Amino acid sequence: MDEIVVIDYGSQYTQLLARRVRELGVFSKVVGPDYTFTGKESGIILSGGPESVYEKRYDLPQFGGIPVLGICYGMHLLAERFGGHVAKGAHGEYGLTKVKFFPSPLFEGIPSESVTWMSHGDVVEVLPPNFKMTAISETGITAAFESENDKIYAIQFHPEVVHTSYGREIIKNFVFGICKERPEWTMNNFIDSEISRIKSVVKDQKIISAISGGVDSTVATLLTYRAVGDNLIPVFVDHGLLRKMDINVPQTLATLGIKVKYVNASELFFEKLKGVSDPEEKRKIIGNTFIEVFEREAKASGATFLLQGTIYPDVIESAASSQRSAKIKSHHNVGGLPEKMNLKVLEPLRTLFKDEVREVGRLMGLPDAFISRHPFPGPGLGVRVIGEITREKVGILRDADDIFVNVLMRAGEYSKIWQAFAVLLPVRSVGVKGDARSYEYVLALRAVDSVDGMTASWHQIPFEILRMASSEITSKIPQIGRVVYDITDKPPSTIEWE
Repeated sequence: MDEIVVIDYGSQYTQLLARRVRELGVFSKVVGPDYTFTGKESGIILSGGPESVYEKRYDLPQFGGIPVLGICYGMHLLAERFGGHVAKGAHGEYGLTKVKFFPSPLFEGIPSESVTWMSHGDVVEVLPPNFKMTAISETGITAAFESENDKIYAIQFHPEVVHTSYGREIIKNFVFGICKERPEWTMNNFIDSEISRIKSVVKDQKIISAISGGVDSTVATLLTYRAVGDNLIPVFVDHGLLRKMDINVPQTLATLGIKVKYVNASELFFEKLKGVSDPEEKRKIIGNTFIEVFEREAKASGATFLLQGTIYPDVIESAASSQRSAKIKSHHNVGGLPEKMNLKVLEPLRTLFKDEVREVGRLMGLPDAFISRHPFPGPGLGVRVIGEITREKVGILRDADDIFVNVLMRAGEYSKIWQAFAVLLPVRSVGVKGDARSYEYVLALRAVDSVDGMTASWHQIPFEILRMASSEITSKIPQIGRVVYDITDKPPSTIEWE
């Protein structure tokens, strides 16, 4: 099976490029600038990035006739490589920008003018010899150029983001019209190939599965169980930071034929988190403590691998996919892992986005109760109690979160939301309860809509549902005196508060 390779130069959108290609039914993967070609590549995409080519220029590989599409910084690399010139523009282009298109195989079937998403300060001042301009922005800047004979195409805007009106069509033209690919890659293909890969990597060794009961760890566990059978040892660690709905996970998974070992390690986690307020430190402590517990369990069982439900957004936000990307936050199962540990890590879902993971779960027969569950971070309520973690605060938040989720379920709103949860703030607010002054915690409610977790918009919960949630929380939980609703998109915020 051929593949489209995306060479990553540090853009926050790089993984979206691979995703857009996969959505067309063609396998795509993200690689670094030092990637060695294998001969399976049917096309190459050069991503954008934060650098300027006159300050940091990567050596481009010999393409050998393979079609190439350069985007933003990738476009500038192509311009310089083939004799053009890039310089800082008199003004940048950021956000929605109108572009005029000229005839090109890349723009087949799209209007002669449309809106694109730009994010650049540098411009191609001089085109490479024997290349022609195929698009120009409303400010007169070269928005695309190409050498059709050499199968080299370059665009200044980002077709991978939804803000570019015909971005999907442009990528489709490159993949099918120029690279001559066929839509043969599916999640069924992924399941088959990943099971084979796991078998070849693990052989007859035993694996400890870090299972939380969320979608990612459940799918990773079932997929790996299909590959190695009883050599997989699922372990459910109760770190004291779980939601109410997570407590019965071992019993629920037993209905799927997966026997889970329950380990109560809450005392250990709370002791190590005592006095810690910094969110990065909390995540790393939780990650390290998880490893400590799993290494102990692995030693007892003879396991040499640790299975985790790491997915692409975890990798991206931890900047573990690229040294060129900005680090947003560490994830306990990516950036939170200790530098040295005795277990080899197995992450079968590492290249998938959340909706792709859910599709894999459906194909493997997981019930909808698992698949439709909202995402839950590995550090659990530890990153939803802002500041220092205590058992009291976690208990307050656990009850409030459970009320919020149940209100959404009763109102039929839960299934309309990608992720909803409560956050306990390190703030107390004056209020009135029973004709007396109160001074209690402030609770923030958050609900967002997303597809893959890379971007998100706040969900507009009807006011009457928010009123029900607020009333029930403040009535049943005396330690909470005020409830607020978070109406911030991602970006500029992240979905979780920490």
